[in-house]
Amino acid sequence: MTDPVVVPVTVAAAGGGLLRALAGLSADRLATARVVAAAKWESGGPIDDPGREREVLASVRALAARSGADPEAVVRVLRDQIEAHKTVQRALHRHWRAHPRQAPAHAPDLAGARQEIDRVNEDLVRLIARSAGTRAAPSCPSALAVAVRRTARSRHLDPLHTRALTRAVRSLCTPGPLTTTTPDQHHGTAHANHHNT
Repeated sequence: MTDPVVVPVTVAAAGGGLLRALAGLSADRLATARVVAAAKWESGGPIDDPGREREVLASVRALAARSGADPEAVVRVLRDQIEAHKTVQRALHRHWRAHPRQAPAHAPDLAGARQEIDRVNEDLVRLIARSAGTRAAPSCPSALAVAVRRTARSRHLDPLHTRALTRAVRSLCTPGPLTTTTPDQHHGTAHANHHNT
């Protein structure tokens, strides 16, 4: 994985840049699914981890409140991110059961993957809090679909990860704002890591 490219939110706001940044962060999150799946494969643990999920959702709920976002709406988005992540993990486990020689030979660094997930979660929440106007616009669904296609193409995502990315972002467009602040009043950063799947 290369070093993250820091993109100013005010620059990203032009031409659907906020939605592309959100799609990019979602792809970054999905990029960790193989490591998590491999760790669970080696440990024999289940894909579903309710304790870890509760911990993640509690963390983003608190960060949403501090960031001026609607905590319930942010939790809804992160639930989709979690389900998309598990979709990839389940598919990998099915593949490894069918093709044992392609299964992981060694347990990977699950702690490192979870640190990366936590970092991306924080960036997602902050960018969600800054993009209320963009996400509430009538054009959001079509613009988000374009952002997903471009992200999948630029990251060279396979069909599994492309479908998961679509699943991960499905709650981003909203009928109303998720924040009480104007998106362009803030300056911040969103990370868009380039990752080959």
